[in-house]
Amino acid sequence: MKIAVVGAGAIGAYVGAALHRGGAEVHLIARRDHLRAIQENGVRVLSARGDFTAHPHATDDPNEIGPVDYVFLGLKAHSYPTSGALITPLLGEHTAVVAGQNGIPWWYFHQLKGPYEGRRIEAVDPGGATSEVLPPQRAIGCVVYPATVIESPGVIRHLEGTRFSIGEPGGELSDRCTALSEAMIAGGLKCPVEENLRDDIWIKLMGNAAFNPISALTRATMVDICRHPSTRTMVTRVMEEILDVAARVGSRPDISIEKRLRGAEGVGHHKTSMLQDLEAGKQLELDAIVTAVVEMADITGAEAPTLRTVHAATDLLARTVAA
Repeated sequence: MKIAVVGAGAIGAYVGAALHRGGAEVHLIARRDHLRAIQENGVRVLSARGDFTAHPHATDDPNEIGPVDYVFLGLKAHSYPTSGALITPLLGEHTAVVAGQNGIPWWYFHQLKGPYEGRRIEAVDPGGATSEVLPPQRAIGCVVYPATVIESPGVIRHLEGTRFSIGEPGGELSDRCTALSEAMIAGGLKCPVEENLRDDIWIKLMGNAAFNPISALTRATMVDICRHPSTRTMVTRVMEEILDVAARVGSRPDISIEKRLRGAEGVGHHKTSMLQDLEAGKQLELDAIVTAVVEMADITGAEAPTLRTVHAATDLLARTVAA
């Protein structure tokens, strides 16, 4: 099995190192100091589950690699439409693309039976640019649960979680999902193949769409947001509205809002990825996490007043960061 990881950052390098340890042929596409460190010393993973080092091939040129069986995307979703130069050289006739992204994926309505089947979500597939680079029929859905950080170039600190849920947009238990799951498990990861991965997408999105923008607006950690009565109420309303949108497109994730809040509070004084990006002056990952959900509310006729208010404020913040 030949796998390329495009965007071998904190999650991508962690996945690549685990797959390599499990016996897969892995190629990492990385940049600058991180790339040089991996080429010289491999990927060093530091984890309470056990430290290890893997030595997969690493490059910044996908033409060195050629077509692979699977492309794992470790890029932020807003990079997808312009990632053709990195991805196209890796695509063979049967190459599958596994997007380890947050939020609503560009393929969401692909093979989703019902009134919205085939609908394009402009926020994550502007003018069809993402689908042109990443045809939806190549997509294997992926919900990423682990938390990792780059501690230093080539060194990944694994904080928690090993689960990567995957699934076909059409819900079938395909050979390509089964084979990928087996390779991930061989590398020490959990990788269940879900018949309805969209429910997993919404469960994770409940937290991301509520906590990420509010943390960026307030500079507060997740536990601070949970323990402040007004923001706790705001998060609850956003989650209620997200579940309403999810139900309108056929998903009813089996999780309570209170359980989701308890889980977030239990994380402690953790800065969300959006707050970290804001402090680092990076582009905010807003389109897939919030804007796409607002667009789906428009499509389905959901009111979602709290979500729309949070989105409006965070969208303005994102524009000021980019200016």
